[in-house]
Amino acid sequence: MQDTYNGVRPPDAGKAIEYSDGVYSVPDHPIVPFIEGDGSGRDIWKNARAVMDAAVLKAYGGARRVEWFEILAGEKAYRLHNDWLPQDSVQACIDFRVSLKGPLTTPVGGGIRSLNVTLRQTMDLYQCIRPVKHYPGVPSPMVKPDEVDVVIFRENTEDIYAGIEFKEGSADVAKLREFVNTELLGNTKKRLRDDAGLGIKPISVRGSKRLVRAAIQYAVDGGRKVVTIVHKGNIQKFTEGAFLEWGYEVAKGEFRDRVVTERESWIFAALEKNPAATPEELAKVVEPGVAFAPASFAEKIVAEVKGVLEAIGASHDEGKWKGMILVNDRICDAMFQDLLLKPSEYSVLATTNLNGDYLSDAAAAQVGGLGIAPGVNVGDGFAVFEATHGTAPRLADQDVVNPGSVLLCGVLLFEFLGWGEAAKLIEDAMTETIRQKFVTVDFAKGMDGATTASTSGFAARIVENMGKVV
Repeated sequence: MQDTYNGVRPPDAGKAIEYSDGVYSVPDHPIVPFIEGDGSGRDIWKNARAVMDAAVLKAYGGARRVEWFEILAGEKAYRLHNDWLPQDSVQACIDFRVSLKGPLTTPVGGGIRSLNVTLRQTMDLYQCIRPVKHYPGVPSPMVKPDEVDVVIFRENTEDIYAGIEFKEGSADVAKLREFVNTELLGNTKKRLRDDAGLGIKPISVRGSKRLVRAAIQYAVDGGRKVVTIVHKGNIQKFTEGAFLEWGYEVAKGEFRDRVVTERESWIFAALEKNPAATPEELAKVVEPGVAFAPASFAEKIVAEVKGVLEAIGASHDEGKWKGMILVNDRICDAMFQDLLLKPSEYSVLATTNLNGDYLSDAAAAQVGGLGIAPGVNVGDGFAVFEATHGTAPRLADQDVVNPGSVLLCGVLLFEFLGWGEAAKLIEDAMTETIRQKFVTVDFAKGMDGATTASTSGFAARIVENMGKVV
């Protein structure tokens, strides 16, 4: 633990959150570093903080209090220290374990990677968790936005976000192209083009399994009934397809008594209809086109059915499987369609990095936009809660932006700390404020009879409503 970070002492009244053997120890006055954020982040943070502090005070009467500690990143850090992300700020996130950040600018001009990606990779924050649900009254383009209640677990450190790429025309890209064309593709007709930039997409066993493990454990702990592995394995067989394969290995190897796969559920459902069904008949349920497939394929499916019945027949048959978590998978483009057309069928999604990126933003659009979508990046012993929207610099310091994303990050933060009473106060009071149609301009323009509130006015009404929802 350092005495100062960026030249500033941490609050003397607080203590650091500790972590040991997978368990956090949270003092009554935890020091929580925060990054105010760029652009509109300034308006958002000061008002969101006021709401969070009010909720903690109301819930615990002064017995608990967050000791906020500002650390620097983004434009403020660059102005003061000529560094977009000072090492002291990263070290504070590590030392105090749990932090909260507003939106940050991605510096333009080339050569500087996203500050968000840098934080995630430096601290190995391998889970990006994005809960998305609709709050009654929030304008939505969907007919039934209330059917959206999904938590997306996005792998956060691999895939194309690993940042391994080489510029077209560079010496490095020429070396890589020559190696691939000569050593790996020499006996094929495939070739990398001379005018192509090249990137590498790593998907590892460790990265995939720990992400899916976290998603299934979340479903177990939270009573959620479906976990969907999202992938593009039909095309990218050794990366996305491997993610799918390793995900099922985790489900069946580590959660066997708690889960049933979709294919297994088809077998048990068919047995309920016809207890005398043979493995050959059950194979036709699992793969309806098996009768037209080569004999070797049919034998493979029959063997799969027999294996399932032998391995888990006693533990899953006779309806027991219906009370278990269903683990299924969807190809990412089909998942995008299902998220729009039948979102109620999905609860927890486990995805690779890119797929989780666009799916989480698309899901947020269904319930009112990124302005009300929270997120948290979690590693083993570390968590950074962050707004999911951009900086909106043209709206900076105008007191007009929606603080909902950071407010809901506060809800997630307090739930993470075990301060569920404070979390509930914020969420319930914000729900009541929206019900009253006292909302910021982004919501007001889509709500009949709404009163357009400033950022500070919206936050003040939430605090006022805490007295009504206790």
